[in-house]
Amino acid sequence: MNILDTFKARFLFEDMTSPELAKALDQPLTVYAGFDPTNDSLQAGNFVTIMALAHLQRAGHKVIALVGGATGLIGDPSGKSKERNLLSAEQVELNLVGIKENLSRFIDFDPASANPAVMVNNYDWFKDFTFIDLLRDVGRYFRMGGMLSKDSVKKRLESDEGMSFTEFCYQILQGYDFLHLYKTYGCTLQIGGSDQWGNITAGTELVRRLCGQEAFGMTFPLVCDSAGKKFGKSEGNAIFLDARKTSYYDFYQFFLRTLDADVIRYLKIFTFVPFERIAELEAAVAADPGKREAQLVLAEELTRAVHGERGLAIAKKATDVLFGGSLDGLAADDLEKIFANVASATLPADQVLGKPAFEVIAAAGMMASKGEARRLVQQGGLNINNVRAPGLERAFEATDLIEGRLAVLRSGKKSFFLLKVQ
Repeated sequence: MNILDTFKARFLFEDMTSPELAKALDQPLTVYAGFDPTNDSLQAGNFVTIMALAHLQRAGHKVIALVGGATGLIGDPSGKSKERNLLSAEQVELNLVGIKENLSRFIDFDPASANPAVMVNNYDWFKDFTFIDLLRDVGRYFRMGGMLSKDSVKKRLESDEGMSFTEFCYQILQGYDFLHLYKTYGCTLQIGGSDQWGNITAGTELVRRLCGQEAFGMTFPLVCDSAGKKFGKSEGNAIFLDARKTSYYDFYQFFLRTLDADVIRYLKIFTFVPFERIAELEAAVAADPGKREAQLVLAEELTRAVHGERGLAIAKKATDVLFGGSLDGLAADDLEKIFANVASATLPADQVLGKPAFEVIAAAGMMASKGEARRLVQQGGLNINNVRAPGLERAFEATDLIEGRLAVLRSGKKSFFLLKVQ
C-alpha cells in the first residue's frame, strides 16, 4: 500500500499541493514536520503529526523533525486569535530537550539504525541571519498579494486583535526553513495540520522560485470529537506526554473515556493497530458497547507507547485502586499524582501515629467534626489504604503510611481523601 493510501485510510490526509505527490511517494523521500517549542512537553494534540512521521519512517522515508527554536521566539499566528507571549531563547532551549525526548518514543533517532530520523533547530540557521539578509535574499521572493491572501493572515486582520508585523513575517521564516532543508538534506515534502497550509505553500513556492524544483506539501485534518470539540483537551486542560504534567492515570483515563462515536476513528489515527483488528473492535462496539473493548485497546496502546509498560501498569493499577483495589506496588509519588485532585491535608507525625483513626480524620478535616468522624468509623465506613477500619479502637500505625509519608483514606465507595504526614 502506498503511504498516501495508508494516510487516507487512517484519516491522516486532507490535502496536498500536487497530485504528483502520490507517485513521488513510491520512492523514498525526505520529509519534515515542525513542532512549536512553546512547552517542554508535547501534547495529545501533537499526536497526528507524530503518527504521520512515524508512518513515513516505517515506510522507508527519511524523517526530519524540525523544532522551531527561531520561529518559536516569534509565534505562529495560524489558528490563533491573538498574539502569543514571546519566549526567551533560554526557555526555548529547555523546551527542545523535552520535545526530543517525547518524539523519541515514536520516532527512531538512533544514528546506528538503518533509517534514523534527524532533529534540527531552525535557530541554528537563523541566528546569524541579519534583517538585511532576510529582506534581500528571501523577502523579495514573496509577493504581498499572496501573503495577504493566506487564511491565517486574513482571519487575524479581520479580528479585533489584528496582526503584528512580527507575526506577518512568520510565513517567510517557515518558507525559508523548507528551502534550507531542501538544500541541506534534499527534503522535498513538508507535512502539517490543515491550519499550516499557508505556511507550507510558502515553502513549496520558495523552493520552486529559487531552485526551479517541485517540492510538495501535505496536510492532515485537525482532529475533533463527534461533538466538535478539538482533540487533546480534558476539561480545558491539555493532555501532556510528560508524566510530570499529566499523570499516567489521567493520560490513560483520557483515552478510556473516548466516546463510542469516536473510538474507531481514534484507533486508526493514533495507533498502529492493524485494520483487521480495528474491524473486530468496531463490531464489538456495535454488539456490546458497555464492555468498552475498543476504548481499552486505545488507552492501552497509547499509554504503552508514551509511558512504557511501567506507566501502563501504574495507570491500570490506579484505575483498580479507585474501585477499591489494593495499593500494593504503588509508590507515594504515584499516589500523589493519582489523587492530585482530591481533598488532602498535612499533619505532623505526632498527631497521627498511635492516635485513633476517628481523631486523625477529624483533625485532618476529612469530616466536619469529631462526632461525624466517630460515627463514620463506628458504622464501618472508613477505609485506610482501601482496607476497612474495623472500629473505634483502630489507631494509625507506621505501617499505614506509604513510604512513611501518606495514606489514602476513603469514606463510602468514591469519596477519597489524601492524608500527608510530615
